[in-house]
Amino acid sequence: MRFDALPLVDHAPVSRPRIERRAVRRVLGETTCYEMPARTVIERVPETAGLGLSFAVSPYRGCAHACLYCGARRAHRYLGLDGERDFGSAIVVKTDAARRLRAELASPRWAGETIGVGLSGDCYQDAEEVYRLMPGVLAALRDAGNPFRVMTKSALILRDAELIAEAAEVAEVEARVSIGFVDDRLRRVVEPGAPSAQKRLELCAELGERGVPCGVLMAPILPCLTDSEDQLRAVVRRVAEAGAVSLTPLVLRLPPGAREWYLKWLAEEHPRLVPRYQELYGAGPVAAQDYRSRVEGRVAELARLYGIGARRAPWTPRRAADHQLALL
Repeated sequence: MRFDALPLVDHAPVSRPRIERRAVRRVLGETTCYEMPARTVIERVPETAGLGLSFAVSPYRGCAHACLYCGARRAHRYLGLDGERDFGSAIVVKTDAARRLRAELASPRWAGETIGVGLSGDCYQDAEEVYRLMPGVLAALRDAGNPFRVMTKSALILRDAELIAEAAEVAEVEARVSIGFVDDRLRRVVEPGAPSAQKRLELCAELGERGVPCGVLMAPILPCLTDSEDQLRAVVRRVAEAGAVSLTPLVLRLPPGAREWYLKWLAEEHPRLVPRYQELYGAGPVAAQDYRSRVEGRVAELARLYGIGARRAPWTPRRAADHQLALL
């Protein structure tokens, strides 16, 4: 693939996004990439994300999957971009992500906690085919012996399966494929740029065959749309058939930025559900506790019923990490 470079100039119109004052803008088809160095790459994860992670590394901000519900949309506003219109087509690329990560992992202040990779934008979205940032990121984590989880919906992760398997020898590592539901008609609306659930299930199975532990993040479960007993059971059964080593259910969360766009779509397409959503999300971005406990608890019961993770042995290191010096 070839980019058409559009260098920035000092007399750029004021109406241009703020990010263009400090980034190099490059265009690939209908996608605009903003290349810029990262001030830091290990970022804190909000507790409301519900992922059980405190830290994350995201080589890209923005995502070609353009999921309606994505909580990372809000960050686009801080860059002068539109979280609704631009999130799927304006991608921030942290060109020095691997170098910065090595330095931060080597810092005496870093305690070696598990890192989520790809939370602010799928780390294997289309831009990764051009920039190839992930091999360097994975190598840095492997060399430091730092545990991590890679989050993705994309089969491009198979390109790096061998590297992830190597990292799993020195640290607890897991790939996590996001599959919230298996209704493909709904997927085309709320996850317009993402692969089908079937392709993601096949990806999970393929990763397992290549020696990469692969779990499924069952997210999001959409209230009143994908939370029936039949729908939950269908997902869990197919995840079990794909050989997933874990299943983590997560009910839809609606932080500012994602909330406005998702509820706008809901009012247009499913107006009868709006009162129920107002009831569930009246107190903030997280659904009411009793509802979450009931739905996520039922998924956990189904996962036990179908034996997901039952044969997974506790992780033990097979060799020592290299602990290479940071590349400054």
